[in-house]
Amino acid sequence: MAGYRVRIKRSAKKELGELGLHDHQRVVARIRTLEEDPRPQGCEKLSGEEKYRLRQGDFRIIYSIDDEESMVIAVKVGHRRDVYR
Repeated sequence: MAGYRVRIKRSAKKELGELGLHDHQRVVARIRTLEEDPRPQGCEKLSGEEKYRLRQGDFRIIYSIDDEESMVIAVKVGHRRDVYR
């Protein structure tokens, strides 16, 4: 599979900055895995939207995929209790 570029929206970067150091590193590492496989095992397509969800511990990464541009865009990052609001 061709490599994808990963872009993190400004709002998601802010949310990442609010995480503790350990959680931040784990979530960023998980986002980087999307470069090789934007639809890894365990990801789920969100109903009613063209977005996907990826779990990393208690945190969720909401992202969209643009296959034409080979780009993954991280839209939202947060704790599982808050991310879908």
